[in-house]
Amino acid sequence: MRRAGVLILVLLLAGGTIWAQEGVEETLTLHGAALDMIWLVLTAALVFLMQAGFAMVETGLTRAKNAANILMKNLMDFSVGALAFWAIGWALMYGAPSLGGLIGGNGFFLSYSPEALEAYGASSMYDIFRDWMFQVVFAATAATIVSGAMAERTKFTAYLAYSVFVSALIYPIFGHWVWGGGWLSELGFHDFAGSTVVHSIGGWLGLAGAIVLGARKGKYVRVGNEVTVKAIPGHNLPLAALGVFLLWFGWYGFNPGSTLSGSDLSIGHVAVTTTLAAAAGAVLSMLTSWVLYGKPDPSMSLNGALAGLVGITAGTWVIGPTGAVIVGAIAGIIVVFSVEFLDKVLHIDDPVGAVSVHGTCGAWGTLAVGLFANGVNDPSIVGLFYGGGWHQLGVQAVGVLAGFAWAFVTGLILFNLIKATIGLRVSEEDELKGLDLSEHAVESYTGFQIFSNM
Repeated sequence: MRRAGVLILVLLLAGGTIWAQEGVEETLTLHGAALDMIWLVLTAALVFLMQAGFAMVETGLTRAKNAANILMKNLMDFSVGALAFWAIGWALMYGAPSLGGLIGGNGFFLSYSPEALEAYGASSMYDIFRDWMFQVVFAATAATIVSGAMAERTKFTAYLAYSVFVSALIYPIFGHWVWGGGWLSELGFHDFAGSTVVHSIGGWLGLAGAIVLGARKGKYVRVGNEVTVKAIPGHNLPLAALGVFLLWFGWYGFNPGSTLSGSDLSIGHVAVTTTLAAAAGAVLSMLTSWVLYGKPDPSMSLNGALAGLVGITAGTWVIGPTGAVIVGAIAGIIVVFSVEFLDKVLHIDDPVGAVSVHGTCGAWGTLAVGLFANGVNDPSIVGLFYGGGWHQLGVQAVGVLAGFAWAFVTGLILFNLIKATIGLRVSEEDELKGLDLSEHAVESYTGFQIFSNM
């Protein structure tokens, strides 16, 4: 009897231990899920704040007579873009692969069957809502980049139209190739938070739009065979600076948030590399402008910080602090020469330098993964300078070229279609008057408005 009692006691203790262990594990799982939910929603809010940053940068670097128009565009590209991403874009980007893995094929209007939820890896629709919220702000970022390159002469209706297509089709399809399990991800292409997926796609679309649209009136004056490039200064540099600080702040949602988990200890690493690259970009852009122009240029320095941020976004998780400084510094130099080349050689009018900051530096940052990745956080991703050979660099180059070809070609098609149908550019009279009055019948600085008609 004594032995039987001891046996029963042991069994009870063992069962209690197992029950307690299972209870702890269940509690930890619930806590982890809650932490991830909070992390992704909060970082999504930080990325959403970048809309304000883009609005301030673009408004400050353009003329006073177009300020309200720019604010309306930055409000509406998110608003119409969010609806388009909800209806179509999310499904094309993260739905189950179809058409040979080129696009996603389910989840339209965020509608999921139990089988589709299981295939996605979600325990409930709460997981879908969490992930959609984090991804929609990235889609909005890609769309709003285009605005800067086409500022001060685009019809508002045309802007609404192309914002829908960017958020519903162009951005999500390329995003599926990289983040949705598509062919670039199968190759091993690495773009942690979107140097190419978000920034270069937006930049190359902006390049296509600026080409189809043409330059602002008075920007390039041809006399015989010689073209004089006229600077058109922005009206409020402090506002542009505020926008850059808001963007830098929002980038702590953009990059660290892309860990996708609030319990991921690499968050600190990502935040450090993000900070160092931005700082190096600002310093080197300042020094480059100082050498070229004889004075340190504020607008170039501001764009240098953004260039560093864009540059490190692809490799922030797999590049160490020293590599991040180098990537950001080179981006700060590249952005100055890219702005000069587009403006003074190609005569492409980009009022805020969006193509250079996002397109050119996004491409550089994506290639930099194949050079400076040192195996941290993912030992399978090692760049050339750390003994990884040429393979990763080659894969990154394929992704960069694919991003350029996709965005630039689809952009040319889209903007030419809009031009041929509803019209892309405002009239010369409306451009001289300013888009605030001609497109919205308001003045941004009522009673204080002072501007030239150029």
